[in-house]
Amino acid sequence: MSMRITRKYKIARRLGPSIYEKTQGAKFALRQEKRSKPAYRPRTEFGLAVVEKQKVRYTYNVGERQFSKYVKESVAKKGVNTVEALFTRLETRLDNVVYRLGWAPTRLMARQIVAHGHITLNGRRVYIPSIEVSVNDKVAIRPGSVGKPVFKDLDEKMKKVSLPAWISYDADKKVASIQGMPKWSPTEHAFSLQQVIEFYSR
Repeated sequence: MSMRITRKYKIARRLGPSIYEKTQGAKFALRQEKRSKPAYRPRTEFGLAVVEKQKVRYTYNVGERQFSKYVKESVAKKGVNTVEALFTRLETRLDNVVYRLGWAPTRLMARQIVAHGHITLNGRRVYIPSIEVSVNDKVAIRPGSVGKPVFKDLDEKMKKVSLPAWISYDADKKVASIQGMPKWSPTEHAFSLQQVIEFYSR
C-alpha cells in the first residue's frame, strides 16, 4: 500500500471513513475490524470541534489558511446564515463541481483535472481549483481534453451519477450549468459546520 493511501487510512480512522472516497468501502471496514486498538475519540468540546474542522478540511481537500478564510468570509456576511454561507462556498469550488459531476472519482483527482487545464468556465480555460462558480455559469470539459485517458468511458460513468439539484448537465455537449446554490442539510453530511463556526469564533 502506498504511503499516501496509508496516511489517508490513518486520517480516516481518526476522523471517520466518510472523509475520503477510498475509505468508504469494505476494504477499509475490514482493516478496522482487524485492529485491536480502538479509534481515537475526543472527550472535550474543544477536541470535538477540532475533529469536525478537520473532517470538513479533509473532505473538501482545503488547506488550513484557505479554510480559515472561508469561515471568516462566511461569518462577515450580513443577513445570511453563516453555516449556509460556508457550505455554499465549499460546494461551489470548481474542483468540487467537477467531482459532483462525476468527471473525477475523488475531489483530489478533480483538483488535478482543473489544475491541468482540462476544464473551461464560461468558455474560458481555467487552472484554479478553488475558483467559485455562480448561478448561470457553464462548466465544460475543454474540447481538446475530451479524448484524454482521464475522461475514458465518461458517458457510461455519467449514467451512474446522481447530480445535485443545483447542477444540470447536457451529456451531448458535455456542459454543466449551475442552476442554483447548494442547500445545507445536516443529515446528509458526516460533519457539523456549526461546530466549525463555533471553533473559529472562540
